[in-house]
Amino acid sequence: MARRVVVTGMGILSPNGNTVKEAWQNTKNGVNGIGPLTKAGAEGLPVHFAGQLKNLDVLDFLDKKDARRMDEYAQYGVIAGDQAMADAGFSEENNPYDPFRFGVLVGSGIGGLDTMEKEITKLNERGFKKVNPLLIPMMISNMASGHLAIRHKLQGYNTTVTTACASGSHSIGDAFRMIKDGYMDAMLAGGAESPVKMLAISGFIGLHAVTTADKLERASIPFDLERSGFVIGEGAGVLVLEEYEMAKARGAKIYAEIGGYGATCDAYHMTAPEPQGAALARAMRVALEEAHIKPSEVDYINAHGTSTDLNDRTETMCFKEVFGEDAYKVAISSTKSMTGHSLGAAGGIEAIYSIMAIQDGFIPPTINYQIPDPECDLDCTPNTGRETNVQVAMSDNLGFGGHNAALLFKKVD
Repeated sequence: MARRVVVTGMGILSPNGNTVKEAWQNTKNGVNGIGPLTKAGAEGLPVHFAGQLKNLDVLDFLDKKDARRMDEYAQYGVIAGDQAMADAGFSEENNPYDPFRFGVLVGSGIGGLDTMEKEITKLNERGFKKVNPLLIPMMISNMASGHLAIRHKLQGYNTTVTTACASGSHSIGDAFRMIKDGYMDAMLAGGAESPVKMLAISGFIGLHAVTTADKLERASIPFDLERSGFVIGEGAGVLVLEEYEMAKARGAKIYAEIGGYGATCDAYHMTAPEPQGAALARAMRVALEEAHIKPSEVDYINAHGTSTDLNDRTETMCFKEVFGEDAYKVAISSTKSMTGHSLGAAGGIEAIYSIMAIQDGFIPPTINYQIPDPECDLDCTPNTGRETNVQVAMSDNLGFGGHNAALLFKKVD
């Protein structure tokens, strides 16, 4: 018999805040976490804005020796994972689970890009003997999961999903399945990314994927007719997932239940979504069917909403295909309008915002929305959030390679 899976802990590093409380409050209020691109090495690029973390000193959270052995993306994932474990009430002295039944699945779209950039420069300028001997374990994308397992003595299923911008959502969905199907009792799951680097931004410029807008209020504008590309962001979002009866037995605080998960592939193009969106629509339907939820019962959709022409148009088409006339009734928003697109971390961060919408009964806005697009004519909650009873929320994300993911969260009485 399939088991129920619930969320009992959350941790986040976002351009809108370095705790769930701070990030959610700013997101509710429509605070724009995007600002001028200031990271060293990015000077002279035609990209002017980024969703960067603020007021974060990793040494407030990590031992100096540990921090030096982690790439930036892993630092972010570990800090968010530590937050989630503490939020769920776990500590070294207090974790009732069999360690072989508690796993970790934290994804990343790119992995250790910061380390890669620095060490390639060092190699070219100073020779191979100067390359960091920890280059490989710092660079590979499974190390956020690895470090979290070591820190919390979690010896269960441990892996990493790398499906570009769908990595965080797939990680949560795959972890959900591990518990639902009885392989694990608890999982740490989410995504982490640190892509605000010269190399990554240059690559996205070459793809014409990032905006070169010179006005902040016209940079990340999902579903707006004048959208011109995404704003790159960074951060991490990690959840603690547990089997429902076991979580209840230990008196855990339960935020929401994961009711369904859909994962498909466009099998169409390396970077462009399939124009009819058939595979994305299928992922949404699978999540709804698994959760035994009708489209009319969904109260909120946290959209992928990247502010690119193709994505927003295709995603809107899919909502109409899956939800029918109810597509015009459901509240939709893209929190990327406030955080930018954190690639592999997006699914983790946006899962948290979806869950907090259920917790707070509040739909966060899509800010800086000015000019309606006739092809994106659904309710994107423009500029101002609103209170409403949210029983069911969906979060969907897409990744290069045609990867699609949809997660369905619902309130637990």
